[in-house]
Amino acid sequence: MGVSIGGLMMDRSSGVVKDRFAVVYAPKKKKRLSANCVEVMDSEQAARDASDPSRNRYAAVVAGPSTSSESQQLYYLVRWLN
Repeated sequence: MGVSIGGLMMDRSSGVVKDRFAVVYAPKKKKRLSANCVEVMDSEQAARDASDPSRNRYAAVVAGPSTSSESQQLYYLVRWLN
């Protein structure tokens, strides 16, 4: 089940904020994710293989990184893969 992040403005031509496959540590599934909870992976299959729901690690597509107003590095959930 995907979760949209409506309203997020992205400049895809800049190469700074990109959609990426990742494994997310998420005891609570949120839309805004601290960078220390996100492990960027090389492919969708790698993210799926590394996911472990029993340890709250889920495969996802995320957008980021982005710097918050508090100077924290964040990723935004685009959709869950499992």
